[in-house]
Amino acid sequence: MKTLKSILAILFISLFLVQCSYFQNTETEISEEISPDEICQWRGPNRNGIYPETNLLTQWPEKGPEVIWEFNELGMGYSSAAVTKNGVFTAGTIDSISYIYRFDHEGNLVWKTQLGPEWTKTFPGMRSTPLIYGDKGYIINGLGKLFCFETKTGNISWQKDILKECNASNIQHGINENLLIDGDKIYCTPGGPDTNIVALNRKTGDLRWASKGSGEKSAYCSPLLIEVGGTKFLITMTFKSLVSVNAKNGEVAWTKTLEGDEYGIHAQTPYYRDGYLFVQDGYEIGCFMLKLSEDGYSYEEIWKNKILDETNGHSVVIGDNIFGAAETKKQFVCLDWNTGEIKYNTREISEGTVIAADGMLYCCTYPGQLSLVKPTEKNFDIVSSIKLPGEGNEHIAHPVIKDGRLYIRHINSLRVYSITRS
Repeated sequence: MKTLKSILAILFISLFLVQCSYFQNTETEISEEISPDEICQWRGPNRNGIYPETNLLTQWPEKGPEVIWEFNELGMGYSSAAVTKNGVFTAGTIDSISYIYRFDHEGNLVWKTQLGPEWTKTFPGMRSTPLIYGDKGYIINGLGKLFCFETKTGNISWQKDILKECNASNIQHGINENLLIDGDKIYCTPGGPDTNIVALNRKTGDLRWASKGSGEKSAYCSPLLIEVGGTKFLITMTFKSLVSVNAKNGEVAWTKTLEGDEYGIHAQTPYYRDGYLFVQDGYEIGCFMLKLSEDGYSYEEIWKNKILDETNGHSVVIGDNIFGAAETKKQFVCLDWNTGEIKYNTREISEGTVIAADGMLYCCTYPGQLSLVKPTEKNFDIVSSIKLPGEGNEHIAHPVIKDGRLYIRHINSLRVYSITRS
């Protein structure tokens, strides 16, 4: 069972999901010439699974929302869709070779670019979701090669073997990280002993700074950029540590040792709000809340709770409620932001991913149950639920919502649903 969890945890894909839109102004510098509609990152504008969509369906037809288009030849992979006004981007692996795809909004393939050999050991296939920033896109593969490509043509602008250049070793299930941009810098965590976390010039790939960080291997975590006391910090997790570094120069602000998990799998991106940092982890480790100092260079632990221990699917925060999966208990739960106490739970939804938009939760379990859920003060109201096409427990890629459409990736397929109210 632990082996299955460890495999699932790294495929986030983000898978992780998940994805798109514009960066929050307090966290990311957007060049004036780049429209927010030309920017898309993993798990939405603020990397927190919240999509700023309105006028969405509050209930689905019995057979589910209308399918607008689908493409079933992506190859193996767990990348989510990255959606901008210029098209839909994702990645897949065919016969051990990975490709980037761009579609128009009618589902027509615009281009397909070969990236080269991909991770082929445990659950082969591209994991990361493309990061789209104007006329350039960025992605890192399971072998640790980072690519910058032109969004218009698919041509590769530059590439780096980031593991080799940073003297870093690959990890058990292959590197997986959803990249992050701030202004002219792009951040990633190769996990080298001296070049643990790095910032590159996003236009050229040249090194801007290298941080020793924790000195540990990478841990499948996609980083978060926050601002505290006028200073920007990059937050991520490595093999045994939660790490905060100054985003300007890589100076280590603080580290916190992570309990348990002998596998070094910490796939959850932390969540920050008003001086507090929420961190979730799998393998029965659970979650905890940190209060950061006014200058961001220290912290104190406020509470912890072992119930919320999903390894891959992430949580969403709405008001003072934290919604996510309790993997060990096979539940979906609501925690109190201030205390960490359980408010309510349900067994009708099990482990999987969750995003939110227009006051509703979109919960997708690994076996492929997709549910539209209305959270109340006392319970989860499961308004609609459908079984997605596809076998097994590999519905791991995070869903994406953009312009009234729901994007669902499952292995070889990308399916696009209409969820807007007419």
